[in-house]
Formats: sequence, C-alpha cells, structure tokens
Amino acid sequence: MAGSAAVHGNALRADGALPLPQIIPITSPEGPRIAAYRDVRERDLVGRQGLFIAEGEVVVRVLLRSTRHDTLSLLIAEKRVPALADALAALPDDTPVYAAAQDVMDAIAGFHIHRGILALGRPRASPSVDALLEDAADDASGAPALVVMLVGLANHDNVGGVFRNAAAFGASAVILDSECCDPLYRKAIRVSVGATLLVPFARLSTGVDPLTPLLAAHYQPIALTTDGATPLAQAARPGRAALIFGPEGSGLDAALVTRCDAVRIEMAPGLDSLNVATASGIALHHFVFGQATG
Repeated sequence: MAGSAAVHGNALRADGALPLPQIIPITSPEGPRIAAYRDVRERDLVGRQGLFIAEGEVVVRVLLRSTRHDTLSLLIAEKRVPALADALAALPDDTPVYAAAQDVMDAIAGFHIHRGILALGRPRASPSVDALLEDAADDASGAPALVVMLVGLANHDNVGGVFRNAAAFGASAVILDSECCDPLYRKAIRVSVGATLLVPFARLSTGVDPLTPLLAAHYQPIALTTDGATPLAQAARPGRAALIFGPEGSGLDAALVTRCDAVRIEMAPGLDSLNVATASGIALHHFVFGQATG
C-alpha cells in the first residue's frame, strides 16, 4: 500500500510522544477482517446482530470512552490516523485498528465516508426498564430524577435529536416503547453526536403499558401534546418526572394522555406542532431550568 509506512505500528506517534498500537493496513475492500464494515447502509437496514457502527471523530471518541459499550475494532482512512493518535494510544492491545486509503475505505463502506473514521461497537448488558427507573440519579442541583419516554418514534433523526437534548439537559435516562427505532442505528448515533452511547436507555416489551413502570417507580408522567391543558410556561416540575413524547403525525394516544399531566408548547398562530426533537429540547430546558421542584 503506497504510503503505508506512516500507519505501521509504533512508528507513528501523537505529538512525538505517544506510541500507537500496531495498525493493520487494508489494501482491498474484500476479506473477512473488514466484513462488518462492508456495505454500511445495507447492513443498517438488515441489522448487525447486536453490534453497531459509530461514524466520525467526535462520535468515535465518545464510544472509546464509553463505559456502556465495547469497541471491537476501528477502520480509519490513512489521512485521519494522526487526528486519533491520542485515543488510539489508549486502546487495549487486542483492539484491531485498520487503516485504508480513502478510496478503499469508500469501496468497503459502499459510499464516500468523508469523515474517514468508523468503529464497530457492542453494547454491554443493559438494565431493565424497572431497574433503570429505580436507579435514575437526582441531578446535580438535588432535584429528583427526570427521564424521557418515547412512544412510537420510528424516525432515526428524531430519536437521535431527542437523545442529544436528553444529554444536554441532564436527563437520567430514556425509555423507549417497542415501536421506537433503534437508538444504536448509525444515523441515530450520528445525529445525537454520540449521546445515544452516553445516556442510559431501556426498551419496553411489546404490549407493556408505558405508564405502568413509571407509576410503579413514582414518576409523574407529563405528556407533551398540542392540545395539552397546561401551557409549558405554567407547568411546575413535580418530584420524579417523566416527559413523554410521541410521533409528530399521530401524536400520543388520547387514552394515554388522559392519564398524564398534559402540557402544550405555545406557538404563533397558524402553527400547531413542532418537530419532536425540537419540542423535547424546549420541554427539557423548561423542566430543568425554568421551574423549581413542585
């Protein structure tokens, strides 16, 4: 491989000091070593048997420091190796790091990977919904735990955006019903800027009433809906709180909303809804910074 000496083992150092692990040059898009990275988009659609792909320097750095997931390998464009030198130097010795020319990496992935950095991850055992709700931490100010519940969100961009907001405003956890898409889908991870790798989450089993575990763990459910009786600006934060968001089209089921505190975000005349990720950011900011605990 032309120029491959630059990515061989300890010859490359970060700031002239940090030795890197042995980096394995990849010169062909074929071969079993990089099979997990082949045809990334198609594999996204059919599943990865419990594994996931992280993309881009920021997201991969989040994965590398995550205590909730394992990094199984990395595939990096040769030109991007120096940018990750410090992180690569801290990897366990048995974590393969593959480097390829940009055109070879693009051929492996099936499209142009302009960020030039991919990693294969595996989640560790995740807690049950009940355990996650019970163990949710109070925030730094001492306010009781605040969690997010997503019901029927199938759009990966929206799920990633909600996770990013949950991380930004210190939500303790995200609970997803069985109809929500996978937060570890590559696009959801990317949109969340790695937040889906940081914020603890758990999924309800099919047929489980979303409110049952919340009420059992003493969370007050707060449904965000366009026709909620209480304007968000007037909504006080209860003790333990669960903010519930549904899909933008159909919204939350009316029977579920009637069992919650129903809250609406007031908008200019002529508009009746917000993107759910945007709504989650507004609501989380309000309940974290806008109101004292009720």
